[in-house]
Amino acid sequence: MKKYIYIIGVATMMAACGQKAVVEKTQSEKLMERLQTLQQKGYMFGHQDDPFYGLTWEYQTDSSDVKNTVGDYPAVMGFELGGIEMGDAKNLDSVPFTKMREEIIKHHERGGIITISWHPRNPLTTIEGGGNAGQKFPEGTAWDTTDSTVVKNLLEGGSKHELFQTWMQRVSDFLAQLKTEDGQKIPVIFRPWHENTGSWFWWGEKLCTAEEYKALWNMLQDKLNADGFDNLLWAYSPGMAPDLTNEKYLERYPGDDRISLVGIDGYQWGTKEDFVSQLDQNLAMLTKFAADHGKVAALTECGLKNLTDPTWWTSTLTPVLDKHAISYFLVWRNYKEEWFGPSPSQPDAPYFKQLYEKENTLFLKEINN
Repeated sequence: MKKYIYIIGVATMMAACGQKAVVEKTQSEKLMERLQTLQQKGYMFGHQDDPFYGLTWEYQTDSSDVKNTVGDYPAVMGFELGGIEMGDAKNLDSVPFTKMREEIIKHHERGGIITISWHPRNPLTTIEGGGNAGQKFPEGTAWDTTDSTVVKNLLEGGSKHELFQTWMQRVSDFLAQLKTEDGQKIPVIFRPWHENTGSWFWWGEKLCTAEEYKALWNMLQDKLNADGFDNLLWAYSPGMAPDLTNEKYLERYPGDDRISLVGIDGYQWGTKEDFVSQLDQNLAMLTKFAADHGKVAALTECGLKNLTDPTWWTSTLTPVLDKHAISYFLVWRNYKEEWFGPSPSQPDAPYFKQLYEKENTLFLKEINN
């Protein structure tokens, strides 16, 4: 009888352990749930390269143009891996990768959300080990579109397939460093191969077929999945376009089984009227797509270069965003010659403060309450 009871007890314990294993969520699943929950409160503000430099400073501890303007950090911070594939010490914007790792961990520990993009160099025209950090246009960079066979040559059987295995491994090696002190993986919104419906990157629409693009996506995702990165929430984000229909969005979409967050990148390069009209139409399409496919939607990049209209935050951008169920919007970096975020020294600062004070715009403090 004792033996029988013991066997039942062991079986019950094993079943309980098995049940726990089934319900245990990955870091990416937890992040997805957090994004869905936070979206009920509003949409988050994000800023690229926020803790590294601003319009009047560089690499000052705990500094941020956003924080210096409104007293709070962005909810979302964006980071860029371009250059990691070359073995460079700094990325394409001259940010040291050691510093990047530190700031990613710090923002996670604050309760913030991380998103990472990757603009790898052109493997057909760059020189391995060439020390190209900081060189942005165009030869050998992600913007080098002189050859329309780059993606084809990266796929299995291509001339650069083996080289690209090395490049992907270097990305993997960096991502493996993104852990807390107790060894927990940091959840990341990972957004490679973006703005692919344009043709300014070597993976763009006119540079590869839809099938080649999807194969490129799958190759990177399968590699990182095989390396155990269940903390990556994969984001797909073409550029904003006048013809961005549901059908157009699906042409190069890797599939519901591969994507958790759907986005668009949309900047104001022309008139306010054109930008508002196109952004409104694109976000309407995107948020319906997200609802239909069970995804989270975001404006994954946006901005007005150098804030030439200081009122842009409240007169142009947020009236459109308020109409659509998005998780966050992210403006690009603040650099001395080209900036997209706020700064206390600029005329747009009072209007950005108005944006900050809106009930439905979420910064770091709000997402931790």
